[in-house]
Amino acid sequence: MTKQNRPRPRAVITGATGVIGRALLQKCLDEEMEVLALVHPGSVRAAAIPPHPLLTVQEAGLEEYGALRRGEMGGSNYDFFFHLAWRGTFGTARDDMALQTENIAASLEAVRLAKALGCRAFVGAGSQAEYGRTDGVLRPETPAFPENGYGMAKLCAGQMTRRLAASLGLRHIWVRVLSVYGPHDGEKTLISSAIRAMMAGEETAFTPGGQLWDYLYSGDAARAFLLAAQKGRDGAVYCLGGGEARLLSEYIRIIAQETGYQGEIGFGRLAYAPGQVMRLQADLSALTADTGFMPKTEFREGIRRTIAAMRQEGNGGVALLPDTGRS
Repeated sequence: MTKQNRPRPRAVITGATGVIGRALLQKCLDEEMEVLALVHPGSVRAAAIPPHPLLTVQEAGLEEYGALRRGEMGGSNYDFFFHLAWRGTFGTARDDMALQTENIAASLEAVRLAKALGCRAFVGAGSQAEYGRTDGVLRPETPAFPENGYGMAKLCAGQMTRRLAASLGLRHIWVRVLSVYGPHDGEKTLISSAIRAMMAGEETAFTPGGQLWDYLYSGDAARAFLLAAQKGRDGAVYCLGGGEARLLSEYIRIIAQETGYQGEIGFGRLAYAPGQVMRLQADLSALTADTGFMPKTEFREGIRRTIAAMRQEGNGGVALLPDTGRS
């Protein structure tokens, strides 16, 4: 069969308005894949997704996946299902046990929906929070001792969806994400809030910045998720980050340089949080061996792209930019 005659690959993305979701949506469209993006009803961020002939945006909350499965969508011929949607990712909501339990149930329903849509692979977004605190490099086999409801629920969701996917004949890949930044990031993340404050010339406040952190640009994260769907080993758990740890203070200084910030960087104005994770670093060897993934975007370049996107958004433009680092 020639390339021209092959069926066009099709993907479903939940959580398509988040920092990884938007980058993954764009990556799939760049690869000429048809995409069904499931977004939260009434989402303001969803309204900012530009139209595309290969893109269908459908409102569907986490609690509606079962109805979708039983409705007219069942039997569609999709290939990959990317489950990124999750509620309660920040602040006190991380320990809202009822909410986090609902996320587990929704993740299981997402697997059933993937099967109903004819998908061959289910790729779920896990989290470094599944591990809790550790001084070592994070690997798939690193013991997991989560310390909050969010991490506990992510760990449980990964394990339960794996069992369910196996029973339904779906390939299952679970990607434990460390720290991702880029265009369309949430306003409460450290990178996003630091950029906004520094662009506005506001006073800044940070911890001493002694944490060793591992950041990955969203375009690289999107490429990793797509490669995991295409080439990942069934039942695999992969850690996803940049693969190297640097002092958080170094990252913040780069942001100050790229925004042209003239104020004093407020290191030490905030205390470390109780139970502060002081080291995050991903071992990418398993992901690289199975899929060939390697990060391409250096942090300074990623910050430049993020700043450009935020400025374009501020000027009323649509910040869905071509990304040469995502090939």
